[in-house]
Amino acid sequence: MLDLKHIRTNFDALASDLANRGVEVDILHKLKKLDEQRRSLLVKTETAKAERNTASAAIAQAKRQKEDPSEAISAMKKLAAEIKQFDHELAEIEEKLQTILWELPNIPAKDVPVGADESDNVEVRRWGKPKDFDFDIKAHWDIGEALEILDWERGGKVTGSRFLFYKGLGAQLERAVYNFMLDEHAKEGYTEVIPPYMVNHESMFGTGQYPKFKEDTFELAASDYVLIPTAEVPLTNYYRDEILDGKDLPVYFTAMSPSFRSEAGSAGRDTRGLIRLHQFHKVEMVKFSKPENSYDELEKMTANAENILKKLGLPYRVIVLCTGDMGFSAAKTYDLEVWLPAQNTYREISSCSNTEDFQARRAQIRYRDEADGKVKLLHTLNGSGLAVGRTVAAILENYQNEDGSVTIPEVLRPYMKGTDRIPLKP
Repeated sequence: MLDLKHIRTNFDALASDLANRGVEVDILHKLKKLDEQRRSLLVKTETAKAERNTASAAIAQAKRQKEDPSEAISAMKKLAAEIKQFDHELAEIEEKLQTILWELPNIPAKDVPVGADESDNVEVRRWGKPKDFDFDIKAHWDIGEALEILDWERGGKVTGSRFLFYKGLGAQLERAVYNFMLDEHAKEGYTEVIPPYMVNHESMFGTGQYPKFKEDTFELAASDYVLIPTAEVPLTNYYRDEILDGKDLPVYFTAMSPSFRSEAGSAGRDTRGLIRLHQFHKVEMVKFSKPENSYDELEKMTANAENILKKLGLPYRVIVLCTGDMGFSAAKTYDLEVWLPAQNTYREISSCSNTEDFQARRAQIRYRDEADGKVKLLHTLNGSGLAVGRTVAAILENYQNEDGSVTIPEVLRPYMKGTDRIPLKP
């Protein structure tokens, strides 16, 4: 959430920054007008309350001197009615203010490229060379079916579209992938966490999913619980409404969890395969940092995600998202895109973002600076390290063989009891 005082004192600059994120200036002018009305009402309310106190004192004085207090009583009743009306108007204005503030996206960092959509994203670097196959390659969904390790038909029968069963070596491969990821992140100083897979509405608000993106989630009927869309939500809210000791920063968390997404607005997109499911596993990285260090931490986090792809031998590229393609809470985001040969393109497999103090203000996550003793908002960062299903898809496609088998990347073999290949069943 943005700081209202900062908007007030830097209105023109912020209006320009938010216009690059698709926010119409009329919305900001409405916010500015409401803020002015609120501040004016606060002055009127305080003045009326002071006058009411004076009238109350006059009534007491009149009673002590056995004088008629009716005039003072009449004045106090009038003031009480005014104060009640002011309070009512103030509550209405503050509700409108909060509604606008809650739905304003974060301000982009100064070095984020300005653009309207993904076509304006900027490639930063590439790693690995896509393999040249000398046979007709298959998409991962066909490979998974042929190897009998991915069962879409029964997933659809048991639950619905965009659900599946992993079977046998497919289930082992999925488990090997996320265990490998967690072990690698632990080496980099991340504390492994097993979080709740349901959170309350306050937690969804804290990270920015609520209220704006409520339709993208799965809420449990007749309860305050929501199935998590990513482990970012419980991990970031771990310190909600707390004050950390500055000397303990930065804090690194990692977790593997299922992620549940309704995929609202994605009808017809990636209806086959592991790219866009309603339920999938993801390994998440979350950091809590002092503001002056957060962009160094973003570079490290992105490198941590890249490390996984490098060790798996999967070609990828890194892009920095433009203002029109960034997530709601992000100030800057790097996307990692893995090469999928059957699609002949790179597809997103990780997003690493610095939200600066946007989430921290919503969730009231602060730290006491040991340098001056002041309590300040910290910066939060989050990144996929990586999306597990998409990693499995990339392995199946990049490591497929002409005989229909799939080679297991060497780093995963210890997690699969030495299995080096998933063969076609005779």
